[in-house]
Amino acid sequence: MASMKITSALAAIESSSNPQNKLQQYNSVLSDIVSTSSEHELAQDLIYYLDSILNEDLSIVAARPLLDSFITVLRKLTPETQIKVGQHAITLLQSRSASVEEQDAQIRELLADAYESQEDYNAAAKTLQGIHIDSSQRLVSDSAKVQLWIRIVRLYLEEDDTTSAEAFLNRIKNLPSKIEDHELKLHFKLSQARILDARRRFLDASQEYFNVSLAVGVDESDRLQALAAAIRCAVLAPAGPQRSRTLAGLYKDDRAPSVEEFGILEKMFLDRLLTPEEVAAFSQRLAPHQLAQTADGTTVLDKAVVEHNLVAASKLYENITTDALGGILGLTASGDMTAGEKAEAYAARMVEQDRLKGRIDQIDGVIFFDSSSAAAGRHIRQWDAGVQGLAEDVERVAASISDDFPEFAAAQMVH
Repeated sequence: MASMKITSALAAIESSSNPQNKLQQYNSVLSDIVSTSSEHELAQDLIYYLDSILNEDLSIVAARPLLDSFITVLRKLTPETQIKVGQHAITLLQSRSASVEEQDAQIRELLADAYESQEDYNAAAKTLQGIHIDSSQRLVSDSAKVQLWIRIVRLYLEEDDTTSAEAFLNRIKNLPSKIEDHELKLHFKLSQARILDARRRFLDASQEYFNVSLAVGVDESDRLQALAAAIRCAVLAPAGPQRSRTLAGLYKDDRAPSVEEFGILEKMFLDRLLTPEEVAAFSQRLAPHQLAQTADGTTVLDKAVVEHNLVAASKLYENITTDALGGILGLTASGDMTAGEKAEAYAARMVEQDRLKGRIDQIDGVIFFDSSSAAAGRHIRQWDAGVQGLAEDVERVAASISDDFPEFAAAQMVH
């Protein structure tokens, strides 16, 4: 309930016939509410005040400056009060939002801040979605649109709602103008990486995280976090040539040894078998969605480790029985499948997808690998990584020259 003092004062203003006096009196009542209302009456008094200034008797031209003063007061209140009053305010403004779009936007941003402080990210995102950005009454630049959409994307990602986050990220992609602000570019890339990560497109996510880790203007600690995220995604990706190239790029990065994930990165790059203890330690650093079970009851990590160890085994053995391979891979019998049959199924799928070179003799239960020895394999992989690194360094130097000396670069292109 609103206090009697405030309700009486507002009733007296509403019955007044002098428009100029009304504005002065409303401002006086707002000051009284802030200075005299008790904590449990404050929200209701402000709601009652809003009902009064937004009734049909007061023109929207007169209401705008009153709303501006109200917003100034709202900024100074606690999040709890902001939520109670802000929710009521945006409901009232819906019928008149075309005339007070700027005030409606400011209140929604305040309300979103309050929700975010309470970790109600979904409510914050939905509140910001209500801001009008395509209107003749209020011109919003592409940069301001991107800033708003990036914030909505990040809020939805906090709730792991990748579908809603991706919808707003696509709006940014479809803008005719490109993002010029460096910080917004970084937020865009990081949001894209997080969405790809959540969608289990781990190789693409790894590349995006790695790009963020190389971007200028990023704190060193944030760079290393992005690099660690890139390594985690690369580890979780399906084994094969594409992942091998990604691992090589991460392994040759001078910063890689400074992150905790380097141990598992090195063993995967060098095609060494992973132990259950190493896998368990690595799993402690994964996000919940990266540990979620798949349709067959295994996790993405389980599958990635089995496939990696299978590739590692192919570097050690020319041939091996499926039962022995099942033991090396740490597989156990379940349902109507033995450990050997599971190992054979993994190998068959990887051979079919051209992620493993070999053939399977199902009658004798033997897998024959077409691969070099472990030492030769490591040597070739390291040589490939060195060549790739050199090519990337040359490309980076050429890009820097083009950025710093565009006229010289253009002249070289002509010649």
